[in-house]
Amino acid sequence: MAQSHRIAQEEIFGPVLPIVRADDLEAAIRFIREGDKPLAAYIFTKDADAEERFLEKVSSGNACVNDTMMFMAVHELPFGGVGPSGMGNYSGEYGFRTFSHMKAVMKRGWWPDLDVRYAPFTDRKFRLLRKLL
Repeated sequence: MAQSHRIAQEEIFGPVLPIVRADDLEAAIRFIREGDKPLAAYIFTKDADAEERFLEKVSSGNACVNDTMMFMAVHELPFGGVGPSGMGNYSGEYGFRTFSHMKAVMKRGWWPDLDVRYAPFTDRKFRLLRKLL
């Protein structure tokens, strides 16, 4: 399949799985890196060095070695993309954190406010702050 085919240029969610032939692993990695970062990347190999090179050189949302999509079945794992395939993680606790906003709130009491906190900062104030810290 040529990279000029529309199916090779857009993100695929099935039911079609295009197969792209490559002369070797480096050619396959180059092909992947020439496009947008994929939501998932798969490698089937018994070669530990090839696996390591693929996982190191291919940036993707998730990856599977010698299988497909099984990371989706493990809810403790994050799922999500990078770049155009999405940002953040969308499953389990990771999804909760992605779609939640944790708001920091600091509350100061009504006791007297010391002027040491405010400008102008004098040598006396710095000495006092150093003692307090």
